[in-house]
Amino acid sequence: MSELWTHPDAFNLAVLVARLWLGGMMFAHGVRHVQAVRSGPGMAQWFESLGLKNGPLQAMNVTMTELLFGATVVLGLATPLSYGATASIVLVALMTAHRKNGFFINNPGQGYEYVATIAVLSTVFAMIGPGEWSLDHAIGWSFPFDPWISLAIALVVGVGGTAVFLGMFWRPKSVEQG
Repeated sequence: MSELWTHPDAFNLAVLVARLWLGGMMFAHGVRHVQAVRSGPGMAQWFESLGLKNGPLQAMNVTMTELLFGATVVLGLATPLSYGATASIVLVALMTAHRKNGFFINNPGQGYEYVATIAVLSTVFAMIGPGEWSLDHAIGWSFPFDPWISLAIALVVGVGGTAVFLGMFWRPKSVEQG
């Protein structure tokens, strides 16, 4: 059985399936958000209700991020950056919308298990790389050129990007404000 995972085609297939699922799921969320943005100000107002400033900008930001980096994950392009951006978008969701609801997704308001799982898997997949069946490989970009550097890139983009974004735009209501 261990020979299966040391076989290059088995590894490449496993990584491809993971990329297609995770990137495709993010892209699908982006498509759904395009429809929400076009339907009126509801999505922007919801972002503002979470304490994010400039709701229309945030609605467009999340939509474009999911579309762009969903596609690059599917294609296996700029892998550590793409997975880091994917982690960041869900870490923002975790902090702004889901954290207060507890761990389980079936909790009222949806807990954070789903978005945390996407963040963790994105970070791990950044270390593993896109496999040979990817645009990175076709272009000649070697990921992971070093798994620790790939991890560092994903963490800087994912966690660092989240911290910068929240510092710039998130002003949650305090308990006293209600």
